[in-house]
Amino acid sequence: QLQLVESGGGLVQPGGSLRLSCTASGYPLKYYAIGWFRQAPGKEREGVSCISSSGDSTAYIDSVKGRFTISRDNAKNTVWLQMNSLKPEDTAVYYCAAATYYRGMMAQLEFDYWGQGTQVTVSS
Repeated sequence: QLQLVESGGGLVQPGGSLRLSCTASGYPLKYYAIGWFRQAPGKEREGVSCISSSGDSTAYIDSVKGRFTISRDNAKNTVWLQMNSLKPEDTAVYYCAAATYYRGMMAQLEFDYWGQGTQVTVSS
């Protein structure tokens, strides 16, 4: 069974950068589209970015376009989310999830496997 583990979260000042990693085990990641989601305190979990299994196609929500970049290396079974120009409103627990197909920004229900999340806090 596919297992996902996120890492790379932490505390960063506004305007700073972080790179989150999503590492898979138990099954090759190359068969799955990957999505990054986040959940802020008191808010519903929202999709942030998705990438196709090959990495050829990506999608982002408007609030992170131009600041976040999703990428993957299937040989390393890893997907990254590079987050630049971070804002306090980016503070949340970030999750990665795997789906068996890709169609752009996808809903949570379309993902079959989830990681445990990593905390990102943007504060001065």
